[in-house]
Amino acid sequence: MKILITGGAGYLGSVITEKLLSKGYGVTVLDNLMYNQTSSIIFSHNHNFEFIYGDVRDSELLENLVFDFDVIIPLAAIVGFPACDRDKDLATKVNYEHVRYICELIKDTDKKIVYPNTNSGYGIGEDGICTEDSPLNPISHYGVTKVNAEKEVLGVGGISLRLATVFGSSMRMRMDLLVNEFVYKALTDKYITIFEKDFVRNYIHIRDVAHTFMFMLERYDKYSGEIFNVGLSKANLSKEQLVELIKTYVP
Repeated sequence: MKILITGGAGYLGSVITEKLLSKGYGVTVLDNLMYNQTSSIIFSHNHNFEFIYGDVRDSELLENLVFDFDVIIPLAAIVGFPACDRDKDLATKVNYEHVRYICELIKDTDKKIVYPNTNSGYGIGEDGICTEDSPLNPISHYGVTKVNAEKEVLGVGGISLRLATVFGSSMRMRMDLLVNEFVYKALTDKYITIFEKDFVRNYIHIRDVAHTFMFMLERYDKYSGEIFNVGLSKANLSKEQLVELIKTYVP
């Protein structure tokens, strides 16, 4: 199985690439390295790995690439509401239009697509509980672009994974994610200042996310066209509960 990962040199893509290569799959990463990251270098020795330096806004490049692969994992995205609000046009092109174009290309083929959405697309739930049947109500441009892209993926029988707040280490590390940031501050600053201490999120470890992508790829025919919330059932935690848990590891 040959797999194309757009944005594969990022935080999540680096770990998914490692997981897929460990199972013997052929992985090609398409990334413009907008953060000057070097995370993909670690795979350069692997004969099943290829890196393509390019931009997902290049429709001609996408058209030339997509048909060479069995699976597409479109990870390329401008992540988070502050970054998307700074340049809404860029966010729309990367988060939505590149996914829409891939879906347009593969709609009459047997190509597989597994898409990472965000559970922030639910917005503010009335009862605080969100299932896959809960209505989507994104409250940011980031959420809107991701929700619209999910519709395109489901329209071609793809699988959408609505991810909880991800944490854990990656070759392309992100310290702006809540758990990663809090643990780092606990280790270095020895204190954490919390805003909105009762704000509750659900969490998922990055390697559990990579495992979930693998699980879905190997059972694609069974779950094609479906949506799944991906989070830890025991990790619906307020920020205050989160830091208390961190304290058990970093006194």
